[in-house]
Formats: sequence, C-alpha cells, structure tokens
Amino acid sequence: MTFRSRLLTAFGVVVLIPLLVFGFGIRREMARRVTAEYERRVSALVNVISADMARENDRIGARLGALKTSLDADNDFRNAIVRGADRAYVLDYAGDAMRLAGLNFLQIQNDEGRVLSSGHFRNEYDRFGPAVPDSGPALVRAAAAEGPFLALVTSDSLRIGSRWFRLIGGIAVDSQFLARLARDPELGIGLELPRDTTAADSNALVVGEVTLPYVDAADGPGRAERARIVVTRSSALLTALQRNVNFWFAAAVLVAALAALLLAGWLSTRISTPVEARIAIGDLARQVNHDIKNGLAPLRNVFRHLTQVARDEPAKLPQVFTERQGTVESSISYLETLAANYAKLSPQSERKATDVNAVVRETVGGASAVRTKLAEGLPPVSADALVLRRVIENLLSNAVDSLGGKGGSVTITTERGGGMVRISVSDTGRGMSKTEVDRAFDDFYTTKTGGTGLGLSIVRRLVLDSNGSLKVESEPGKGSTFIVEIPVQ
Repeated sequence: MTFRSRLLTAFGVVVLIPLLVFGFGIRREMARRVTAEYERRVSALVNVISADMARENDRIGARLGALKTSLDADNDFRNAIVRGADRAYVLDYAGDAMRLAGLNFLQIQNDEGRVLSSGHFRNEYDRFGPAVPDSGPALVRAAAAEGPFLALVTSDSLRIGSRWFRLIGGIAVDSQFLARLARDPELGIGLELPRDTTAADSNALVVGEVTLPYVDAADGPGRAERARIVVTRSSALLTALQRNVNFWFAAAVLVAALAALLLAGWLSTRISTPVEARIAIGDLARQVNHDIKNGLAPLRNVFRHLTQVARDEPAKLPQVFTERQGTVESSISYLETLAANYAKLSPQSERKATDVNAVVRETVGGASAVRTKLAEGLPPVSADALVLRRVIENLLSNAVDSLGGKGGSVTITTERGGGMVRISVSDTGRGMSKTEVDRAFDDFYTTKTGGTGLGLSIVRRLVLDSNGSLKVESEPGKGSTFIVEIPVQ
C-alpha cells in the first residue's frame, strides 16, 4: 500500500466514523420526532372526538329539553297518560316529535322502563327499552322497520302528575357520522362493538380510542357494555414514511460519505505529494551520488596510480598514462552519458497540434528493421513533436535491443480510439516476466548490462506531461508491446 493510500484510508476512517455516528444520531432523532408528531396528532384527534361527542350530547339534550317542555304543556298527552284516553295519540307522538326535532332515535319510557312511544320503531310499544346511563352519551343498537341501526343517545326525565317518565333521543351513527370525526386525512376512524364479528383491516393500526357505554337493544333491553371509537393509521402509510426516511437518510449519508472521501483524497494528495516528492528527490539524490561515485572511482584510481608513478618512476609516466588513458576516457564518457540522461528527466516542451504519423515517419526514417502500420486520417494530437520523437526513439531502441541480434521484427502502429491517438511499438524479442513488467517504468531499474534504468522512466514522464498514458503488454519468449495514448487536440 502506498503512502497516499494509507493517508486516504486513515482520513476516510477518521471522517466516516464520526459521520456515520452523527448520521445515525440524526436518524434516531428524526424517528423520535416523527413518533412524537404522530402521538400529538393522535392525541389531538382523540380530544376532538371527545369534544364532538360532548357537543352532540349537548345538542340532543337541548332537543330533549325542548321536547320535555312541549310534553309538559301538552294536555292531550297528559290525559292519554293519566286517564288512558286516546292511546293512538301517545303511540304516534314520538314519531312526530322525532321528525320535528331532527332526531333518528326517540323513546318515551315510563317509570318501569317500558316504551310508551317509539319514534323510530312503533312496534316497540310496551317493551322494555334500553337501560342507558342517566348522563352522558351512549351508543345503542336499536331495532327499526328497515333493520337494526346504531345511535348516539342521551336521556332526560320529566314528571307528569305523580309519575316519572324518561325521554331517550339520539342521532344515527353511520359512515357519514364517522367521516365527520376524521379531521386528519392520514388518520382513520373506526368503531368497535362488543361481539362484533366484522373483520378488522389488517393494515390499520389502532393508535387511540374513545370509549362509550353501549347497549344492544335490537332484541331486548340489553345490558350496559363498552364500545370504542378507535383512531387508526395505515401500516402501509407508516411503512412508506419509514421507507422515505431511510431512503433520504441513506442518500444523505452517501453524499456526505462521498464528499468526505473526496475531501480525504484531496487532503491525502496535498499532504502526500510533497512528501512523496521529497522521498523521490532523496532516492534520486542517492542514486545520483551512487552513479557519480561509480564514475569517479576509476578516475581516482588512475590519478593515484599516475601520482605514484610520477613520484617513484617519472620516466615511465608517459607510458603509464597511455595505458590508463582508455580508463579515463571511458569514465568521462560514462559521466557525460549520465549527465545527459539526468537532463532528460525534466525537458522543456511546447505542446501544439502534432501529426503523429509524420513524427513516426521522421523517427523511423529508412530503418529496414522497423515495420510501420499507420492509420490514415488521424487527427492531430496536443503534444510537443520533439518530445513525441524522443518517446518513439526510446521505445524503438528498446524494442530493437530486445531482439538481441537473433532476428525477429519490430512494428510501430498508429490508430485512433476514444478521443485518443494510440501508438503501439511491438517486438518479437525475449519479452518480460510479470515482475519485470511491474517495475518496467521504475527509476534506475534495468535488465540491460550497463544500462542506466532511466530510459522507460523518462518515456513515462514525457507521456504523462503530454496528458497521455503508457502501458506495456508482454509475455516471456513472445515479445512485448508498449502502448502510448495521446489525447486528440
């Protein structure tokens, strides 16, 4: 792992772990707030339902109060009740009064609880009516000619003569009534009655309730039980909400993580680039020192020898100098070559529109050992023609050297692809192993006897300076192909 990769990993861990902890904290807080908001809305709706029940109870009570005043002043009803006259008047009284009062349920009961007059079902006469509480609203399942129905009722009492009578009135509880209670579009209202066999909605979750007394009087007076008006919400809605929260949370974390990684990459680059540059300079300095020492060592030995001869046997100095002159010239030539190669590490270049095929033809010249396959109509590339020639010369030189004088072929090919012009230099030489391929472009790495290991390193730098790319494909015993890609201008 490179120094930059280690920095990137360290920065990524340092940034991502707090980010994830922070993100999960935000998600937990979002879930808590969503839950609290739902609870607030449910509580508000339960309070609204309770208030609506109280208002309906007051409205029904007010109508029963008006009816009680009317009954107290109705002599015909009094005579029918006290003296038993005009029984039909009593039977029809509740029906007429119920319609005038805007009610759906109305019974007049005697002090024994028997029905004297029923507005919603005339046939209830002399039956025991529902035993509803004396105060507050209650739900009653009542009989009617069309079939049983549910009513929200309340009661009042009056005295006629020496006898007490009870008025029970109410309004129908149907789907429209329940719909009026549902003030929140995301929350539903349902009704649960004792022994109700209707299948509940499996997707509805009960989140609140209002309980009321309940009497099933469809087949008799019934007994007091409890019914529930329930507040529900759809589990599908909650699932969709959670899915949306999770999606946006994941999206936010992903974007933040990407931004954090980009920041970590930028920081690692800013930090590692100068450090790696110093390391590279240090390596280069050590290599230069080593190479210069290698070149100076023979010269030092020669001059020590000459000094010794001049001191001990001056007459032999010209002969010895002639003998050692080759060593001096060889060392000087080595140092000159070394200096020239180091100078090529940072050449001056001028990028402009360059015809790749023209540069290839100039470089190859009339060399019979090199075959060319040049694509026609190539667009110009953005490169320095001299730099490009140096790249091609170096690659061709290496390709020819790889043949080792044993025959074979070297081919240079040009083609276009994906906004790039590709230059391929192929040979049928000895090829390279995977280890050699991996280190082919390293500074000072060479497989040649007497090589400096700077040729391909220089080629790589020149290609990169031209915003291009360089790669090699090789197989031992079958040859190598070096591929240069330069962007079209």
